[in-house]
Amino acid sequence: MDIVLSPSPMLRQVCEPCEPGDKGIKRLAKQMARTMYENKGCGLAAPQVGVMKRLVVVDCDTVDETEKAKRDPIYLVNPELVETSGEPVVEEEGCLSCPGILAPVKRRPYAVVRYLDLEGEEWVLEGDGLLGRCLQHEIDHLDGKTLFETCEPAARIAALQAYEEARAAGARPGDTGVPKG
Repeated sequence: MDIVLSPSPMLRQVCEPCEPGDKGIKRLAKQMARTMYENKGCGLAAPQVGVMKRLVVVDCDTVDETEKAKRDPIYLVNPELVETSGEPVVEEEGCLSCPGILAPVKRRPYAVVRYLDLEGEEWVLEGDGLLGRCLQHEIDHLDGKTLFETCEPAARIAALQAYEEARAAGARPGDTGVPKG
């Protein structure tokens, strides 16, 4: 699967709910996980692969391609951010749809998400640190918000400039810095 890159208008659209238990959604979810791992990501939302559905895959424990045996992706169908808490923290975030850069984003460190699994069973996932941040980032994608919209105004301008430079240098999904050469 190809990653949709910013500034594609697809990334600015609000996604439609999925039908739980749909075989096409299950197939899409598995393809998304494979794409996420191939591009060294820890999360991927359906609009990032050109599908305007409320589907996310995350795995904040296994990012390295050499750790295939440890892979345990979580598939979130129609995820809903129920709660965030904690003192907001600014940390660098990357995005497979904005390769070549990291941008400072302020988020609360703890998130609670309600979602359905691929069979349609309801679950609640709580996460802090990287998982809490990843859940918020991927749900932003489902609501049409990119990495740039989550930055403070001055940081947004700097991130957009850095992204243009990274694109001109040939940055690919999974790159967190400008390619050398």
